[in-house]
Amino acid sequence: MGETESRLKALGLALPAPTPTHYAYLPALRHGNTVHVAGQIPKVAPDRLLVQGAIGEQVSEEQAREAVRLCVLHALSWVAHSAQGGLDAVAQILRVNYYFQVGERKSARLSAIADTGSELLSELFGAKGRHPRSVIGVRELPRDAPVLIDMDVALHAADEPAAAR
Repeated sequence: MGETESRLKALGLALPAPTPTHYAYLPALRHGNTVHVAGQIPKVAPDRLLVQGAIGEQVSEEQAREAVRLCVLHALSWVAHSAQGGLDAVAQILRVNYYFQVGERKSARLSAIADTGSELLSELFGAKGRHPRSVIGVRELPRDAPVLIDMDVALHAADEPAAAR
């Protein structure tokens, strides 16, 4: 088990298995040393979400924070799968986009909810986990998900010595 996986375990978290899609896109694509992860929703099973609905209406702030955490874990699962060396291959989280389903009663706390994911990435990767991000409220997300995230991640070069990381 690598350092990052050990930190994950110490937080009481684990990566879910990468969940394939039924649609015409790739959940993740590695191009060179960059992994582009498509939008991840808070799946607890291939056809079941942790929670559904708009934040501040059907979904509480605490439920939204848990959904964000789960989305980040799903994205990292695809990163680990694409890296073929686990999460210790991560050189830098390059960007995270957070999309939140909002209803009529828009939540002004979307950035605070997104902090849940950003803070998790910093806990796991230290300075390599700090990243630029966008936080966007939308009227609808796939499968009535309250949150969807996508991310871009740089990996260490395969020939880079571990000591240089």
